[in-house]
Amino acid sequence: MDDRYEAFCLASPVFYDVLHSDEAARPTFPTADEPLPAGWRRRTQDDWIVFIPPRRDGPALPAQGWKIHVSATLDNAERVLTVVRGYCIGRGIEFKFLRSPAALLARVSKYAPRGFSGKLVTIYPVDDGACESILTELGELLDGEPNPYILSDLRWGAGPLFVRYGAFASRHCVGPNGQVVPAIADGDGVLVPDRRGPTFYVPPWVSLPDFLAPALAARNAVSVTGMPYTVDRVLHFSNGGGIYVGTDTRTGARVVLKEGRPHAGIDARGDDAVTRVEREYATLRHLAGIPGIPAVYDLFWLGEHRFFAMEHVDGLPLSRALAARYPLTDLTATPDAFAGYTDWALGVYRQVEAAIEAMHGRGVVYGDMHLFNVMVREDGTAALLDFEVAAPVGQATRPGLGNQGFSAPRGTTGFDIDRYGLACLRLALFLPITNVLWLHRPKARHYAEIIAGHFPVPAEHLTRAVEVIAPRPEPSPTIEPDTEAWPQLRDKLATAILASATPERDDRLFPGDIQQFAIGGLGLTCGAAGVLYALHATGAGRHERLEQWLLDRARHPAPGTRPGLYDGLHGVAYVLDELGHRQLALDTVDICLREDWTSLGPDLHGGLAGIGLNLLRFADHTGEPSLRLAAHRAAELVAERIGPDEESVPPLSGRDNPYAGLMRGSSGAALLLMRAYDDTGDAAYLDRAAVALGQDLRRSVVRGNGTMEVNEGWRTMPYLEVGSVGVGLALHEYLARRADDRFADALRAIDRTAQSPMYALPGLFSGRAGILLYLAARGADTLMAKQIRGLAWHAVPYEGGLAFPGTALLRLSMDLGTGTAGVLLALGAVLHDGPVHLPLLASSTGRPTAAPQSPAPTGAGPAPLGQ
Repeated sequence: MDDRYEAFCLASPVFYDVLHSDEAARPTFPTADEPLPAGWRRRTQDDWIVFIPPRRDGPALPAQGWKIHVSATLDNAERVLTVVRGYCIGRGIEFKFLRSPAALLARVSKYAPRGFSGKLVTIYPVDDGACESILTELGELLDGEPNPYILSDLRWGAGPLFVRYGAFASRHCVGPNGQVVPAIADGDGVLVPDRRGPTFYVPPWVSLPDFLAPALAARNAVSVTGMPYTVDRVLHFSNGGGIYVGTDTRTGARVVLKEGRPHAGIDARGDDAVTRVEREYATLRHLAGIPGIPAVYDLFWLGEHRFFAMEHVDGLPLSRALAARYPLTDLTATPDAFAGYTDWALGVYRQVEAAIEAMHGRGVVYGDMHLFNVMVREDGTAALLDFEVAAPVGQATRPGLGNQGFSAPRGTTGFDIDRYGLACLRLALFLPITNVLWLHRPKARHYAEIIAGHFPVPAEHLTRAVEVIAPRPEPSPTIEPDTEAWPQLRDKLATAILASATPERDDRLFPGDIQQFAIGGLGLTCGAAGVLYALHATGAGRHERLEQWLLDRARHPAPGTRPGLYDGLHGVAYVLDELGHRQLALDTVDICLREDWTSLGPDLHGGLAGIGLNLLRFADHTGEPSLRLAAHRAAELVAERIGPDEESVPPLSGRDNPYAGLMRGSSGAALLLMRAYDDTGDAAYLDRAAVALGQDLRRSVVRGNGTMEVNEGWRTMPYLEVGSVGVGLALHEYLARRADDRFADALRAIDRTAQSPMYALPGLFSGRAGILLYLAARGADTLMAKQIRGLAWHAVPYEGGLAFPGTALLRLSMDLGTGTAGVLLALGAVLHDGPVHLPLLASSTGRPTAAPQSPAPTGAGPAPLGQ
């Protein structure tokens, strides 16, 4: 799971949100509201409050440089802020700080991003000399204040001041993986990514000032040479510390080293990672000898960090062991495969249950059951990991940390905490989407029904789970492929979406994915435009007050709003035009054209492919030649930037590599190239589209069951955004223009990918709804009913309607890319009485303005589904 989502779960139990969304309920630090001297200005910036001094003679603040961060604990934050505020205001230095204790907690909690963990204040020196003075003078004032270490920075002395080189102004560029990222200028003035990872980094064109040399030497002086263990590789990092595989140099035995950082990784109880490391060490010693409990060795300090060494369990996390055997995602799985898997899963469960019962016999509550905390060895034996929240039964309340899919209801205490976790494990072994249970516990009964329909599980196994999680009966939701029932189903989805609207907020209209807080709440993927489009396209109506919210912000978009089709203003312009606001739509396009849009990457989501498609659409609708010229310029740039051949891209997608797929990869670029061919008749565009599609096929693999998925190295992806069905949509378009045996074979394999009974997420871009949209585009009528019914697996009630969880299944989402609006659009593509499609992804085949290419002599054409 992506740890970024945890931080956005703190503000609301229902939706992903930011802590400053409800300022009245989350009071600011008192320092934030104190009167300012004449000429000073105060403004808000997300979770920050920025203090800007009056203009004075002297050097202006640069766009980048050495900036100072101040860290603090929850206990001393107000005291530290008082000192920093007084110092900076007295000297006319611009600074900002987090507005509230809740915002600070979000940055020191266990799953906070490690790159900015601990930062309470940022100070902006005008030059290196000012930086040295501030560090020296303020460092003396704050010496001795407890603080978490800021991993991205150099510590100044022993106090809470840290420093790194980075951006002062908000600037962006396209990163190596094709995504828009924060930027700084290199030695030649070219914008490059501003690295913000959890390690100290000096850009190669920047010299470390002499006054920072002792700080760098002190950082480098900390090493692992003083302990009797080597560190061989990293298993996991969190904000609380790392988990490493190592070797005991005295015995040669493999060990695991667990690290705790002081004042970091704070949990809901207020405990830091050091406290939990020491608790886990003591617990493991107390539980020594129980089968399935690892042995523990040494407890020691290394620099400022607390460690213990424990037995290395050589195996796979249960989540991975399950995935490697799981038959519900394999089209070729036989009844014997389901029976064999069931025997294996029940065997693992019995071992885990026995270990928990033995812990209870020693008076200990485990408290952290989930699929990542169970290891399965090659011989089939299981062991438990991660005892940092374990507690004596008399002290055991709902843990301060825990996996949502196994977390007991509030008020649960003692051994009942583990009994609830075991009940969830009974279900998760057969349907690993139990995060949804936290949103709606009666869903457990529905999951038991689904499991019983696929696996030969004893009824008693499932009944015991349901009795613990959801003892009160409740009807399970159903979604049927029934056009007559479509208006009622559509209204239930629309009811939930409309009930979630927050037109009183400025940052977002509908709750959605966490991306909306990084790229804004206007666009198609996770913003207002996408939701309003889905409602309109599926016949769920127009909503004047909500449209007005979008109109107002389109007229005056916030600085930094992105220009792309699915992440920004081009998508807004498309929806405004669909809703009848042609002039404002054109004005929005003009705003985008005045920006440096030609420097963007070639992708569909936020780059040139999406922009070019939108410009062609507006050119067709308005007859404006300048828009068509701009669209052709976008197509020319895409043709250049995809590279000369298929080998221009790495063989793997994602992480440090550019993504494959429709939205982020070369397939989206191929769509623009194909439409440019339609518009101009220039077959060179079609040739370049073939290269682009070949690039995405280079990054795809055919699995043993005959399905094709995009290869990310550690997993394969079937989905619409960066997976194979998105590639399939582009292949489908290409084959309508030109025959190609290789592409037709690939499309048949992708068709098989879209037939799985199980998808972990429901959403449009990365879930079952996108699979359904693909089947609708392919005309696979006989296969769509199963996917429509399968959407009910994730459906939960909300405000009298029906809603769906977003990415990670931790909170509901209403947006187009990940949530309920996307499900609505996909269902509308099948059940609505008019055409429904993703913006600019309606099939253009059969109506090219230029003569289509003659078929190749192979006779291959669009591959019928199921061949």
